[in-house]
Amino acid sequence: MQKELEFFGGQGFDDKSFFPEMLLILDTETTGLEPSDSQCIELGSILFHVKSRSILAQNSFLIPAESNAAELINKIPSEISRISQPWEEGLKYFEALLEKSDAILAHNAAFDSKWFGIPPLPDISKPWICSMEDISWPCELNLKGRPSVRDLALAYEVPVWSAHRALTDCIYLVEVLRRCSNLETLLKQGLEPRRIMRALVSYDQRHLAKNAGFRWNDPIPGAWTRRLSDREIRELPFEVSGVEL
Repeated sequence: MQKELEFFGGQGFDDKSFFPEMLLILDTETTGLEPSDSQCIELGSILFHVKSRSILAQNSFLIPAESNAAELINKIPSEISRISQPWEEGLKYFEALLEKSDAILAHNAAFDSKWFGIPPLPDISKPWICSMEDISWPCELNLKGRPSVRDLALAYEVPVWSAHRALTDCIYLVEVLRRCSNLETLLKQGLEPRRIMRALVSYDQRHLAKNAGFRWNDPIPGAWTRRLSDREIRELPFEVSGVEL
């Protein structure tokens, strides 16, 4: 949790001249919620060229695990992960795709990012964009403040045939990005520096915070909070205050 807060609750990527021409869209499947007692069991990624809206490369592989407490969610039996296959070569290819990318895009990047830098996954120092929290999807889509991959895909009329496998979720995100006429603007906004803000709402107004994507009790007990840029703060229909961690 501390690593997550430091990375995503800091000042963000504050280089206004930077624009990611190459995105590495990635997703992880894990055996639990925290690296302290769990591991990544699957990694999927797609190298995406923004200007042409094109897939340049795809990669997905299982990482051997002794057990998988999250099997009911991701449908990956641990014994399947231990069948002999070239996952080490897959990891090397992932690192090559990572080297070619300018930025990383993930849905719930705060979760996915915390598994990197823990062997066998490499550390990632490139800027992250969270498609769940950092991108302001068009209001006419009537999405929740923190939409799921499934809801985001359906809002853009992307067929949903499966869920909770790493490469499949990456494909959904690619198809969403392809349908965005203002993708470049959304990505620039997604890279804006953000800080954790507390919603100053009463109990009767709590729906305003929830609808705006604020989370209750996470990471600040007894508060509605969300990471926001200055632009997003100005657009809120209620007051907020900064939170120091």
